[in-house]
Amino acid sequence: MRPLLFRADPERAHDLAVRAGELAGGSRLLCRAVASRRGPADPRLAVDVAGLRFATPLGLAAGFDKSGRAVPLLSALGFGHVEIGSVSADRSDGNPRPRLFRLPDLRAIVVHYGVPNDGAAQVAERLSVPRPAVPLGVNVVSTNRGAASAAESDDAVIGDYVASVSRLQALGDYVCLNLSCPNTRDGVGFFADRRRLRTLLEWLGDAGVSRPLFIKVAPFAGAADLDSFLEAVDGASFVSGFSVNLPPGKPPGIDGAAAALPGAVSGPPCAPAALRAVSELYRAMDRSRFAVIGSGGISSGADAYAMIRRGASLVQLYTALVYEGPGVVGRVTAELAELVARDGLRSIADAVGADV
Repeated sequence: MRPLLFRADPERAHDLAVRAGELAGGSRLLCRAVASRRGPADPRLAVDVAGLRFATPLGLAAGFDKSGRAVPLLSALGFGHVEIGSVSADRSDGNPRPRLFRLPDLRAIVVHYGVPNDGAAQVAERLSVPRPAVPLGVNVVSTNRGAASAAESDDAVIGDYVASVSRLQALGDYVCLNLSCPNTRDGVGFFADRRRLRTLLEWLGDAGVSRPLFIKVAPFAGAADLDSFLEAVDGASFVSGFSVNLPPGKPPGIDGAAAALPGAVSGPPCAPAALRAVSELYRAMDRSRFAVIGSGGISSGADAYAMIRRGASLVQLYTALVYEGPGVVGRVTAELAELVARDGLRSIADAVGADV
């Protein structure tokens, strides 16, 4: 179906895919049939992170299902976990269109969505059904009210995060705070002021965090930036780890018309920056306390394995799903199992950080 879908506008094709998943997910029988086709995962791929059991480390990254519309079907495709979002306290239309672009020669996309979503109340209603068979992550972000809106106070931005976490955390297995969306006005630099980050974590502590919580960050500018981040997080005992976001701007190798497109690049071109960010986090953090969720350019078992060996306990893909369809999940999982067997490992957990 890809040639047909690729004739359509990228966002239109994405919306059709999510809508199809939403409709199919309404049938429990169909979801069970999809899940039964893949069979059980290799037990050596099972991993425990933040008190949760994952059948495989491979998950779906936030951004594909922004408002939790297709969770039942997505969780039946063979992912070890599914992360929805980003979700904000209030509904948001995101950035003006066009805001999604394909780079077929690089098997990449350029994303300038600006986190459109249906808002925490509507998403909470959708998630108030029996939880899926795989762990569900809920990615939250502050509401994007548009570039023309008045600047909000620090308390308003931080309160937006707290409201979403309070509303949604009980409906997922873990929460991820998107602190570095590259496509909104406040998303890139707001929490570079570590006082704001400490305030956010204090407010969340007061609100009562009941689920494992991960913080999604962009690659760090340098060691001092990373150290100040870890210092700000240190006092929040409920933080379970970190997730890697897209770097703002364009990575090396993106030139010509693609370089002029608004937004951040997702897919293979961003893999070097993602691997570097995972390695730096793993090297600097308290490994007895924190874990890393890695994403960026994963489209094969070798890609996933490389990121795990750089320090990621869990990995996620998104862009590969656009170019290959749902079959990519089973292929990457099988290739990952082959690599674990090749290296004689008892568990994929034994590979975490092996190359750092």
